[in-house]
Amino acid sequence: MLFKSRGKVALISVHGDPAIDIGQEEAGGQNVYVKEVGEALARQGWQVDMFTRRSSGEQAEIVQHGQNCRTIRLTAGPQKFVPRQKIFHYLPEFLQAFLDFQHEQKTIYPLIHTNYWLSAWVGMELKKRQAIRHLHTYHSLGAVKYSSIDAIPLIARTRLRIERQCLETADTIIATSPQEKEHMRSLVSKKGNIIVIPCGTNIDCFGSVDRIAGRAKIGIKPEEKLVMYAGRFDKRKGIETLVRAVAQKEVKRHEKLKLMIIGGYTPGEKDGLEKERITSIVKELGIEDITVFAGKVRHEDLAYYYAAADVCVVPSYYEPFGLVAIEAMASRTPVVASKVGGLKFSVADGETGLLVAPQSETDFALAIDSILSDSQWREELGDNARTRVENKFSWDGVASQLDGEYLSELSNLYQELGLLVPAV
Repeated sequence: MLFKSRGKVALISVHGDPAIDIGQEEAGGQNVYVKEVGEALARQGWQVDMFTRRSSGEQAEIVQHGQNCRTIRLTAGPQKFVPRQKIFHYLPEFLQAFLDFQHEQKTIYPLIHTNYWLSAWVGMELKKRQAIRHLHTYHSLGAVKYSSIDAIPLIARTRLRIERQCLETADTIIATSPQEKEHMRSLVSKKGNIIVIPCGTNIDCFGSVDRIAGRAKIGIKPEEKLVMYAGRFDKRKGIETLVRAVAQKEVKRHEKLKLMIIGGYTPGEKDGLEKERITSIVKELGIEDITVFAGKVRHEDLAYYYAAADVCVVPSYYEPFGLVAIEAMASRTPVVASKVGGLKFSVADGETGLLVAPQSETDFALAIDSILSDSQWREELGDNARTRVENKFSWDGVASQLDGEYLSELSNLYQELGLLVPAV
């Protein structure tokens, strides 16, 4: 069913600000997802307000992204960066700020789409107070995350409880891959309504640059073989596995080899400490001369790096989806990724890249070597990758699927309230 007027939707992403530069601490795929989904939904005709927590007094309260789409920063706790593990105690303040904003604007958002477990709490509390429909995207599951790390944070029990409650009480849970849906059912709860709508990428941005232009832009010579990583400095992202793989003889034997690691960090903070650790491993392995730490790169400028690379490596311990993989694929760059989570869905093994065992430097080395050793096959993988992304993972395509689900939920809400459903 299609309504003439789509109406309002609130995307809530407490810790993932859609208006900040990607590459800052704890700014990655979730931020991209919320921003791109919001802007694409606005093109579908929705009035989209994206709510996040204000992390600096210097930040604008409202950022307009275009017609019918804006980011609204609410004050909850100190106006400074707070690690996500410490934000939970400020959620009641965030909830009240959201309610105050609605009161000031004399409006109510009938559709609330929350992102990550912190926002799920906000959505569940709103549903207790107002007649709304609550949709949720996890982005990461605690039950999966905690199985892959040694130090379990104190907030773990609270997170697991909220993730279960959200699955069982939200109107719709949006999994980004069949693998994520399977994990929800096996590790979280058998109850709840789950649908699968993948993440997307900007196919006009990624894929708009050819290999020659990309290399010219970032200073890579035509004859060099470039292996790249893009993402946060976080142990679970598996950067150590990548650098150890590149140091193995199967990869290191390639002449004019370059390893480029892209990602911002803050000295002294968690990501800065991880960057220091990776730097020390690079020195220990004796590959400083071929390794480049490119630092933070504007999201749209990543198109040049992907286009320039021979292979993009995504060595994460776990990814519910993996936006970097499809950005690279959209850029016609083959991907070597861990065979985990949503990467098993986004990367077609042997067709758009290769999937290997996570944390296996040997398997990653062999996969990288096989692509670097056959330029014709590399180009075939790249062409297949672009086709797959065009067919399955454009943001407008993702928004169209969300649009249908939103309209269905809105219709259900009208019927529950005994109101006339707007005419088609």
